[in-house]
Amino acid sequence: MSATQELYEVFVRPRRGLDHKHVGSLHAPDPTLALEYARDVYTRRGEGVSIWVVRSCDITASQETDSESFFDPLDDKPYRHALYYELPDSVNNM
Repeated sequence: MSATQELYEVFVRPRRGLDHKHVGSLHAPDPTLALEYARDVYTRRGEGVSIWVVRSCDITASQETDSESFFDPLDDKPYRHALYYELPDSVNNM
């Protein structure tokens, strides 16, 4: 009786108020067991207060090879730079 193992990405929040950080990957037959495995593997010493597990196949990501076009500099959109806006005198900190 061999269950199909899926690959999951694991994210742990070390303390309240901090962001979840990717800590690794693991294989599990379902999300419930993936969460338990992640707890056992990545928080053995009480390193986290929250864990997320996400099936790797559900993640959509940009490709490093496309970074130049995907993260195109916005030099051709000067209206996005704050340099071209005048602030009223009443605004003293921006």
